[in-house]
Amino acid sequence: MRWSGRRESENIDDRRQLGGSGKIALGGGLSGIIVLLLVWLMGGNPLELMNMMQEDQSGQTGVYESSAEEDSLKHFSAFVLASTEDVWTAIFKQMGKTYRKPTLVFFSGYVNSACGSASSSTGPFYCPGDEKLYVDLSFYDEMKRSLGGGGDFAFAYVIAHEVGHHVQKLLGTNEQYEKLRQKASEKEANALTVKLELQADFYAGVWAYHEKKLFDSLDDTDLYEAINTASAIGDDRLQKQAQGYVVPDSFTHGTSAQRQRWFKKGFDTGDIRQGDTFSMKNL
Repeated sequence: MRWSGRRESENIDDRRQLGGSGKIALGGGLSGIIVLLLVWLMGGNPLELMNMMQEDQSGQTGVYESSAEEDSLKHFSAFVLASTEDVWTAIFKQMGKTYRKPTLVFFSGYVNSACGSASSSTGPFYCPGDEKLYVDLSFYDEMKRSLGGGGDFAFAYVIAHEVGHHVQKLLGTNEQYEKLRQKASEKEANALTVKLELQADFYAGVWAYHEKKLFDSLDDTDLYEAINTASAIGDDRLQKQAQGYVVPDSFTHGTSAQRQRWFKKGFDTGDIRQGDTFSMKNL
């Protein structure tokens, strides 16, 4: 993906200084107690934080040391966010609406959000309560090592997918989803969640369509990276790898084929009106 010289978003909140290498590294004594108290007041779990602190035996002082690869990923992520801002601002304007830009939060190991506390193992996520995207940059290594995804555009797809959830929040889709989910059985709720996630994949494809059209920044290799990553994180593939069999009623993100298909549909059409997954019987 060609992005040299492009602008980076200013809507970045870097919280990685809280700890390094997936751990929270704090000094002892009063300062540590104060931090634990702040975590509790913010709705976090001090016990989880203490466990993470105890795992760190290296004597770190709490200063996060970022690697060169992480620094590069941070700048690339900020560029991708800026691109989504430009694309969705234009699309919303065409619809007579105003696009409210989300904030991208970088964290390491542990983070608090309006949706509760989360660790790196949660993976990238969007919180509609505070309209922020949360990413631990170590997820990029996880994509390459365990999930079979890789390449800069693969990571761009992940960010664009989370931005897709923000688009759903702004368009009222998320609110409608929550209302339907409250009345649904577990099986029905899972099916609704699949539709929500596939629509976010579609929106990621819509962004990619306009990024390519406006800046001619993508090639076939980039598309392959996104499609390959969408396949790698399909429910059927992940369940097969984890337990040797699949349970379709428990799917919450869609199969590999579905995730590929909906991203590709967004990329091929660039038309937000083509992504109403909730009215589709056959996804």
